[in-house]
Amino acid sequence: MCSLHLGGGLVRRLLWLLLPAGALAADLWSKAWILRNLGEGESLPVIRGFFYLTLGFNRGAIFGSLTWLPETARFILFALAGLAALIYFGRLFLARTTSTWERVALGLILGGALGNGIDRIIRGAVVDFLDFIFGSWHYWTFNLADSFILVGAVLYGLHMLMAPKTEHRPTEN
Repeated sequence: MCSLHLGGGLVRRLLWLLLPAGALAADLWSKAWILRNLGEGESLPVIRGFFYLTLGFNRGAIFGSLTWLPETARFILFALAGLAALIYFGRLFLARTTSTWERVALGLILGGALGNGIDRIIRGAVVDFLDFIFGSWHYWTFNLADSFILVGAVLYGLHMLMAPKTEHRPTEN
């Protein structure tokens, strides 16, 4: 009989699923709210002259990039991104990852990737709505999933830079 305890077994790993699930839920809820309340191109001021909710559909990649690529090339890139999400999932939940920062980073990336992936499958485009303007400069419109992916990637990069380096020595026979 298998005993599960919070000290480090299966239950602890399953608890880490709450982070990507929470990120995914927040992303999907926010997109559903925007779709119910705004039409495409319609804008709702939150802080006039700075922050708006503006509904748009992104057929490119993060922050509206790569829209110039042909549809087939974008599909291949998104399939590769899906594969990367599966690798992250494996690293996060199947491997013996011990770093909390690494788990948080990978959980955010996974939750965001799933949110945008679901959008792309259902709508053929990602719902974007967070719209910032800084003076005369207009930033890309994005969504919570993009934010989770970006924050997760930055945290993961910082973790990799600050993690202690392990010395690898060849074993003697």
